[in-house]
Amino acid sequence: MMHLKRSIALSCCIALALLVTAGYADDADSQATKSMPKVVVKDLSGKNFNTENIKNDGKPIIVSFWATWCKPCILELSTIHDEFPDWQEETGVKLVAISVDDARTSRKVKPFINGRGWEYDVYIDENADLKRAMHVNAVPHTFVLNANREVVYEHTSYAPGDELKLLEVVRKVKAGEL
Repeated sequence: MMHLKRSIALSCCIALALLVTAGYADDADSQATKSMPKVVVKDLSGKNFNTENIKNDGKPIIVSFWATWCKPCILELSTIHDEFPDWQEETGVKLVAISVDDARTSRKVKPFINGRGWEYDVYIDENADLKRAMHVNAVPHTFVLNANREVVYEHTSYAPGDELKLLEVVRKVKAGEL
């Protein structure tokens, strides 16, 4: 009887482990096929822009969600800005900065960008439609898209040195490895 109970307990543990593992596999699979959604955001002049038009002739695209009030976001985008011309020359990468500033603070985005001299493509997701579609819960949240506009990498938060990992991923996308 004791042997039977141990066998049942072991079978239950194995079944539970398989279910948990299957859940992680599903997350990995869905991550591998997550694409940039088609959502309408605003450009810096207030005109509608459909994100399906974010393209880079088959080269890597970085999509960075940020806000004017987010210090780690500003630090990340400023750090990338310093090296970005070299990144573009090497990989052809494009960076698209998506501001999640709402209607109260979105008017600050254009002067903020101009004051920093950022030459990224910048759009404003005032209603958080793209933020929801991309499952962004906090900023900064950065994605790398491959030639098919599929998400191949993402990270949240920012610590000095994260831009080096980002460049490594961009290089892999450029080489067709991701």
